[in-house]
Amino acid sequence: MADHLPAFNRIEPGIVTVRRDDSLHSVPLNRTVHLTVVLPPDYQQSTGAYPVLYLNDGQDLPRLKMTAVLDSLYQHNSIQPFVLVAIHAGDRIQEYGTAAQADYLHRGSKAGLYTDFVLTELLPYIKKQYRVSTEPSQSVFAGFSLGGLSAFDIVFHHPERFSRAGVFSGSFWWRSKSTADGYRDETDRIMHDLVRKGRYSDHLRFWFETGTEDETSDRNNNGIIDAIDDTIDLINELVRKGYDRSKDIRYVEINGGKHDQDTWSEIMPDFLTWAFPGK
Repeated sequence: MADHLPAFNRIEPGIVTVRRDDSLHSVPLNRTVHLTVVLPPDYQQSTGAYPVLYLNDGQDLPRLKMTAVLDSLYQHNSIQPFVLVAIHAGDRIQEYGTAAQADYLHRGSKAGLYTDFVLTELLPYIKKQYRVSTEPSQSVFAGFSLGGLSAFDIVFHHPERFSRAGVFSGSFWWRSKSTADGYRDETDRIMHDLVRKGRYSDHLRFWFETGTEDETSDRNNNGIIDAIDDTIDLINELVRKGYDRSKDIRYVEINGGKHDQDTWSEIMPDFLTWAFPGK
């Protein structure tokens, strides 16, 4: 075992190497953050720095069948080698969200602290303990549902650290006002407003997925579920901001796709080959 790695145990066999790393204590979050780190097949034999994917809800890797997905992609040379840092969730209802603002029920109240943890503790720790690049062009962040909202918020607001965001069934309904108090798309959805007020960064790229069975809610009665409406509306905000719909954004809508790990696992190869295309 390389001497730069912290003490942990390999927990799964296969082409990739999966390790548990429980040695990172966060000051802003006041908890130990558990990580699962997945190293590419040639990690131990090489000396160079790798691209890196940071993934929210890292405790769900088994349900996502992530090692099997990665093993298959590497066997077919479909992706370039990268290090996966899967961040296990803590108080996800409070830690995931938008750093600038909690929602109308004060959910996401620790999202700013979570962003602080990522930028000031997690990234330096991973750089010190693993051979990963710190170049924005080599750094990707992704997540699911609320974790997808969190990942997008972090990437969009920190282009000096990241270049790509992956969002599976993102919680872009995140609102400053309850729909029961009146429906105003233009001002109530927090992430849409943050994009509208944010700045354009020419190197950012975005990947989005929704499923036609993500939910059943259709608050404006237009025949399209809110999960799809909210994602497409966010994409439109990005386009108005200056991002190219065909070059900078990939949107995948899965007929029959649900808000669950089975759906996200099935579409994972699409995301990974987009984020880390094989050479």
